[in-house]
Amino acid sequence: MRFYVFLVFVLSSGLMGLKAQEEANLLIKDGVNAMVEKDYSKSLELLNQAKELAIKNQWYEQQFLAINNIGANYYNMLDYGKALEYYLEAYTIAIKDLEPQQEMIVLNNIAILYSKEEKFDKSEEYFLKAYDIAKKNNATVNLSIYAINLASVANKKNELSKARSFLDEAINLSQESPDFLLEAKALLVENYLLRDNTESSKRLAFELLPQLNNVTNSELKNNLLLLISRAFEKENHIEDAISYAEMSVEASITLESKINAFERLSNLLTKNESYIAALNIKDSLIIAKEKLNTINDGQLFERSKEKFEIENYRKELNDQQQEIEKERKAFYTILGAALLLFLLIIWALRNQILKNKQRKILEKRNQEILTLELEKEKNENLLLEKQLKSEIESKNRKLSAKALFLSDRNKLVTTIISELEANNTLEHSSTIKQHIKNLKSYLKTDEEWDSFIKHFEEVNQGFLSNLKRKHTSINANDIRFISYVYMDLSPKEIATVFNITPEACRKRKERISKKLGLGESNDLYHYLASL
Repeated sequence: MRFYVFLVFVLSSGLMGLKAQEEANLLIKDGVNAMVEKDYSKSLELLNQAKELAIKNQWYEQQFLAINNIGANYYNMLDYGKALEYYLEAYTIAIKDLEPQQEMIVLNNIAILYSKEEKFDKSEEYFLKAYDIAKKNNATVNLSIYAINLASVANKKNELSKARSFLDEAINLSQESPDFLLEAKALLVENYLLRDNTESSKRLAFELLPQLNNVTNSELKNNLLLLISRAFEKENHIEDAISYAEMSVEASITLESKINAFERLSNLLTKNESYIAALNIKDSLIIAKEKLNTINDGQLFERSKEKFEIENYRKELNDQQQEIEKERKAFYTILGAALLLFLLIIWALRNQILKNKQRKILEKRNQEILTLELEKEKNENLLLEKQLKSEIESKNRKLSAKALFLSDRNKLVTTIISELEANNTLEHSSTIKQHIKNLKSYLKTDEEWDSFIKHFEEVNQGFLSNLKRKHTSINANDIRFISYVYMDLSPKEIATVFNITPEACRKRKERISKKLGLGESNDLYHYLASL
């Protein structure tokens, strides 16, 4: 039975409004469409472009979508190892930065890969994780899909009661989803067959077949035909079993389904002693397997093994046909040749196993070295980042203290000037007037502000220039206010610096937040910290 792989490209409406992200979204959408059209080269190119753009701008949802669909490309190309690598990367992003919806989607995809490798315990583990998340979040459609996938794994593990329980749930949840309902019922056909209830299995299969005439359901139709063939074989109706196996061959579209159909038909023909027809099917089988192995990174040993099996099958058939006619000498000659061939294959197999072991050891060691190097680099970067952040915070604290000191000094100077000017007895003293003039010179803040800005830019490199580039409508006073917010001064401290009331400070913060396009003024500090 097939599993449902999620090809995700539906984005949240909030993201679609941002022009910078629309390019990444369009790349993902075009990449998925190319994958559906089986143009995997174009799809991978587009999705990798979207991935790089998303990483550069820290768009986690776009990163997830691009990486998950890159994995889906490799899955469709039958490169399951590469697909698992990308699915695990997408899973890391999902659990760290996204919602349960994305997490359960990639969990399902990872489980399918383990099923393809026949690691059913591991597959069941990941399907159950996705199933539990869907149940917790009342995701009915996803829940029905995961129940179908869990039932398929249970059938393969021959846990038939568990499979039936998941199938009952899937059928109940899929009443409004015809494709899912068909899939669940097809698994029920298999469940009946595994219980040796061939009559129920065939009856349900014949009921479903007329509903599977479109291309979308071709794989499901192929599977049902194979199940019917198996049911007839269990009843010892070999001719009927052969007939439905032949129909399965005709209905097959993918290489995998065609190989399954060829193998079944070949076994049935051999059982029926139709050796010539079986040999022809074996030829077709080896051709299909060679194509599949080429796609799967050219597994030379597997192709050689299948070729040897066909050649050995030819020799056995030839031996049977010439057994009466040939003399004992010819028989020993063939036997000697077969033995020599067998020894050659054993020798070749031994060499191949040794090479594979050596290659795996080298790969493991290289991977361990790479992991250690990456971990060391990561730790060094984290340490450097912490040191830099601590240094910036320390310098910002000094700037904050200086700003508050200047504000307090200016207040004191203003108070002194006011008291001196209010004192009539000192009004005509030239010395006092000179002192008042000198004190007023301390109140000129332009040079102090320029000095403050210079030091602020040295500490927070690029912050103000980046702010001005993104928000051209802000003025110098806004920038000064924003700088104090960025240094995490309290509203009371900022009000002191500007010599305004806390209420006026709050209103100015609301006005600046609106200028920056923020909904709430409480978001201002977090927004500035993200620049």
